[in-house]
Amino acid sequence: MSLYYVQKFLYHLNRDPALQERYAADRRGALAGYELTGEEVEALVDVDIGLLFHLGVNGQILMHFAALHRIEWSDYLQRMRDGITRHGPVREGVYAMVGYEGTEAHAARLGQSGTPGEPGEGGS
Repeated sequence: MSLYYVQKFLYHLNRDPALQERYAADRRGALAGYELTGEEVEALVDVDIGLLFHLGVNGQILMHFAALHRIEWSDYLQRMRDGITRHGPVREGVYAMVGYEGTEAHAARLGQSGTPGEPGEGGS
């Protein structure tokens, strides 16, 4: 896996209008020159926020990628949650180091149940 190169690409994409134009015109072509696995290429081409999060992409970098694709904040967060559900715990990077497995696992460790944010259900 090449988490470094995924994040490097996203960092450049988030800041370089010319790269944004190339990516909009030819997503696969814009990825040329970055040492990426097939899985990473597909996640970047398909804008698979959940898979990218599972792979370990930093949320600060990933949220700009989501914004580039006009993904609303709540949908972005849900896609990250869905990625953990679908693919399992974060594989690499800072979130893997701290053992992030999703909001439900975190709430369970805190002795909370239910949906975070609902009164009496783990959030308030």
